[in-house]
Amino acid sequence: MKKLLLLIFFPLKIFSQNTIGLPDVINYTKQHYGGGLQNWDIKQDKNGILYFANNEGLLTFDGKYWHLYPLPNKTIVRSVLIANNGNIYVGGQDELGYFTPGTNGILNYHSLVPLLPTKGKSLADIWDIVAFNNDIFFRATSKILQLTNNSFAIYDAPTEWSYLGICNGTLYAHDYTAGILTFSNKVWKPLTIEQPFAVTGPVTAIFSIGIDSILITTIKDGMYVLTKNVLTRFISIANQTFINDRIYAATPIDEHWFAVATSNKGIYIVDIQGNIVQSFSAMEGLQNNNVLSIFLDAQHNLWLGLDNGIDVIAYNSAIKKIKPLGLEGSGYAAIVNNNQLFTGTPNGLYSVPLQPMLDFSFSKGNFIPVNNAKGQVWNLTEVNNHLLMGHHEGAFAIKNNTATLINTNKGYWNFIATSSVYPSPQLIAGNYNGLQYFNYINQQFITAYTLPNFNESSRFVVIDKENNTWISHPYHGVYLITANKDGSFTTTTFSQKEGLPSTLANYVFKIKNEVVVATEKGIYSYNNVKKIFEPNEVYTKILGNQSIRYLKEDAEGNVWFIHEKMLGIIDFTNKQPTIIYIPELSGKLLSGFECIYPYNQHNIFLGGEKGFFHINYAKYKNTVPNLQLQIRSVHIINEKDSLLFGGYFKPVNEAQIQSKENNYNIHHSFTTIRIQYSAAMYGTQGNVEYSYRLKGLNDYWSEWTDRTEKEFTNLPAGNFIFEVKVRNNLGNESAVVNYAFTILPPWYKTIWATIFYLLLFGIGLFSIFKWQQQKFNTQQLKYEAEQKQLQYIHELELSKTESELITVNNAKLEADLNFKNSELASSAMHLVKKGELLAKLKAELTHIMKGLDNVTAVAEIKKMIKALSEDDNMDKEWDNFSKHFDKVHSDFLIALKELHPTITPNEMKLSAYLRMNLSTKEIAQLMNISVRGVEISRYRLRKKLLIPTEDSLFDYLITIQVKQ
Repeated sequence: MKKLLLLIFFPLKIFSQNTIGLPDVINYTKQHYGGGLQNWDIKQDKNGILYFANNEGLLTFDGKYWHLYPLPNKTIVRSVLIANNGNIYVGGQDELGYFTPGTNGILNYHSLVPLLPTKGKSLADIWDIVAFNNDIFFRATSKILQLTNNSFAIYDAPTEWSYLGICNGTLYAHDYTAGILTFSNKVWKPLTIEQPFAVTGPVTAIFSIGIDSILITTIKDGMYVLTKNVLTRFISIANQTFINDRIYAATPIDEHWFAVATSNKGIYIVDIQGNIVQSFSAMEGLQNNNVLSIFLDAQHNLWLGLDNGIDVIAYNSAIKKIKPLGLEGSGYAAIVNNNQLFTGTPNGLYSVPLQPMLDFSFSKGNFIPVNNAKGQVWNLTEVNNHLLMGHHEGAFAIKNNTATLINTNKGYWNFIATSSVYPSPQLIAGNYNGLQYFNYINQQFITAYTLPNFNESSRFVVIDKENNTWISHPYHGVYLITANKDGSFTTTTFSQKEGLPSTLANYVFKIKNEVVVATEKGIYSYNNVKKIFEPNEVYTKILGNQSIRYLKEDAEGNVWFIHEKMLGIIDFTNKQPTIIYIPELSGKLLSGFECIYPYNQHNIFLGGEKGFFHINYAKYKNTVPNLQLQIRSVHIINEKDSLLFGGYFKPVNEAQIQSKENNYNIHHSFTTIRIQYSAAMYGTQGNVEYSYRLKGLNDYWSEWTDRTEKEFTNLPAGNFIFEVKVRNNLGNESAVVNYAFTILPPWYKTIWATIFYLLLFGIGLFSIFKWQQQKFNTQQLKYEAEQKQLQYIHELELSKTESELITVNNAKLEADLNFKNSELASSAMHLVKKGELLAKLKAELTHIMKGLDNVTAVAEIKKMIKALSEDDNMDKEWDNFSKHFDKVHSDFLIALKELHPTITPNEMKLSAYLRMNLSTKEIAQLMNISVRGVEISRYRLRKKLLIPTEDSLFDYLITIQVKQ
């Protein structure tokens, strides 16, 4: 009876076991992606972007940003297909069509309903879309539509179409009554099956398994295998489970495993022999167990479209979670012993058997508690083939899944063999109150003695080459315990005085057979000659002076370390040591009580805040994902946010590289431009960092950062190219992607404005030139006027001077003239007086002569009178007078003679006397004529000179002068 019960329940027990390690499950709620609850279909383009058929439209995801594109009629999107032509075909309720990028990179919808014939426009839901032989097929429950060159062919269902898909180049469909059909030459034909075996339940997936077999999954009737036209049920001990849990979708994972999504129990990972390898449900982290769609992406992550939300299982991840069943405790210690994994937690010690496989995380089994090991476990160490447990209650030996107490001192942190030669005769154990020594006798550890006079908590203990013991306390310093020949011990304390950067945060470890201290300023080594600690040259060169608080060497010689809350590895497998960080575990390890147990390169166990983590390090460092970086959106912001670019330069399956004609022009009024970018890394976004630059503004790359957007504000007008690249934690870098745009200048900074400004500037310069020229001319004229005025003034002054000089000269001349006129007048008067005298003498002589009777005397008197009356003397006197007169009066007589050649000498004399302004009487005396004679002579002279009676004879005579 017991055997029968065992046979009945053993398969159930095997099936109920999951793998001990499970990949991370990431949950996306509707609040994350901003769409509807249900997600019916999932596809991925060649650039890594994911597309979800969501209740509220087409949903896209690039690893960082979600975008929702509703259908025009706001209906549910049931199916999605990315065709080779780059169109994203979608099917909804009474709606089918495709999305394609518009000129601004935003997906635009194009309905195909207008192309449908009238009888085909009643569609209900489009559940499947497939591409076959360059045609697109759409499945509704009542008809299948074939789109060829914008024309539809319609295939009505015999009863009801339940499936449409492609496998091995054949197009399959399923009808409730006709069964599975294949499409050929525009005809649907029932599948030829040698053994009539009806697939009654709705088919949910058809794909190949093995070499020549096809797996068919159904909702209600489990799974079938079609091999060489022979249809049989898929053999699995879990067939009834598959029937009960209802397979809603399925997808192959690799040539050995496939995944089935159920509506009741999440998903199962199944091998081709029918064994359930793993299961994922709400217990393993799914949001709910109703999975509507499943998809394996290019990075081998499993995407689940749920009845409420979206989940992704990082299925290809080299990092797994290990969580003892039902326990929420942290992981403090782990070890593999006798094909069992032991894990120490605050709740006790647990164990699980391991199957003989390379990656232990795929071992199946349930953790069970170790007997007598409840409570806080601090350490697990194997010494002399004995598994020892450091526990809050004391030191224990583990055998046959039972803990046996070997020492009752509280709180054992560690166990260190004093000899590297097996078996070690002695070990040292650090506990809450110091060091405890144990001797190994008769294959048992016997308590020996406690280190005297030392009661520091000894969590970090190592033994150096000289068998000296080093102990560190994070808050008190580093201690060296030296054994003396007499059996006593000497304790030396090291702190800042001995070269350590601080008394605090010092952790002693033994790495590569050398004692080192991890400190706040890097890794230090002890200089035994100088008796001080110094920075270790090797590790300083690799790690610098960053703070380190945990070190662990693995069997390959690599050194695992903890920097702050980040896990890293110094990989020494290559010629040059390299640092690899594992950001997936940043902040998740048990801070302050780190535990790293490197069993081998495929199995690294780490204590976490909740359970444990397993790293297949060999797989981790050899998994080099394709870093596909894209510009996802560009927003320009003024008073409101405006989407300039929606993420697509070209059709979705093409490389998204911006062409020259797609250089976007941005109006200068938009003061801010925000560029979003992302690498399609799902589940590992924390592993990548971005660097960018804006050519046209600066040419240097930014520091690496995890930010996936960059804003630029108040950019000047000009041409810019935004460049960005991404690298992962393994040091791989992507190609540079860019986005070119132009900030248009305001109208007053355009080329036309510049030309206008140049013209205006030219006109201004010309105007200034003309103004300056005019100003110069004005100044020149003013200067010339001033010069003329000055010259005029000078001339006036000269004229005045000359005038004064002339006046003086004239005065002098006038004086001379007056003098000469006076002399002339005197001479004339003399002549007059002479004449008068002569006349008087003549008269007297004549009177005397009349009184004389003496003839001789009379004769003599007559001679005298005759001599006085001779004209020659008078003429001579006149000639002398005329000469003097002409000198004084500028050759007046000569000029008068020239003007009036007929003038007589007496008339000339009269003219001279008149010019001298002599009186008539004076003239009469000079001319020896009567006054009347003078007047008559004047009258005659006026007439001869042709002077009118109204004109003054004197005025006329005064104007006569010799012609120059």
